[in-house]
Amino acid sequence: MITPKILYEDPHLLICHKPPGLPVQTKKINTPDLESILLTYLTSKGDPPSLAVIHRLDQPVEGILVFTKTKEAAKNLNTQIQDGKMGKYYLAAVSGILTEKESRLENELIKDAKTNTSRVSRQKTPQSKKAVLEYRVLKEEEDRSLLEIHLLTGRHHQIRVQMAYAGHPLLGDTKYNPQAGKEKEWQYIALCAYKLSFAHPKTKKKMEFQVKPSGNFPIV
Repeated sequence: MITPKILYEDPHLLICHKPPGLPVQTKKINTPDLESILLTYLTSKGDPPSLAVIHRLDQPVEGILVFTKTKEAAKNLNTQIQDGKMGKYYLAAVSGILTEKESRLENELIKDAKTNTSRVSRQKTPQSKKAVLEYRVLKEEEDRSLLEIHLLTGRHHQIRVQMAYAGHPLLGDTKYNPQAGKEKEWQYIALCAYKLSFAHPKTKKKMEFQVKPSGNFPIV
């Protein structure tokens, strides 16, 4: 079974590194998910099996996730997210060499629930939501680049859609990258939520966590 690594735990929070391929939550029978694994862990040590999911990562994506153990902590962190006070940073390996080595992308995204995809709308509509991210190039190798992405909004498949629309889709992303099926070097999307910062909901102390991508990430 794929197992997460617990990075931090106290009476209010549980922070973990979700491995790629493990869903955060699922309704499928006999399919493990991160929430169930963590609830089993809490039960095994005699703690109340209660967790709230504060934010999510797509199943093929790995990285840092925050769960809360109390309603008060959940309310506080949700407010921090809404106010843009939670810092969410990703490492992404994308196709091609970017002309602008540091930039900001702003697009209107529309989600299609039937196909579980999102797309860029060239104009604002009642169905669209504004998506904003900032990136900087960390490394270049042949026809691929490693980016650090600062996610400023949390839209459905946001990084995947915006980078594909910009002409630099994520490596391994079969949903938004037509060439991904030809790539045999890695199994999952080359995207890792590698750094997260926020204020502790109880003590107000600044918390910051950082992880390295696991497995055979295309560029590190």
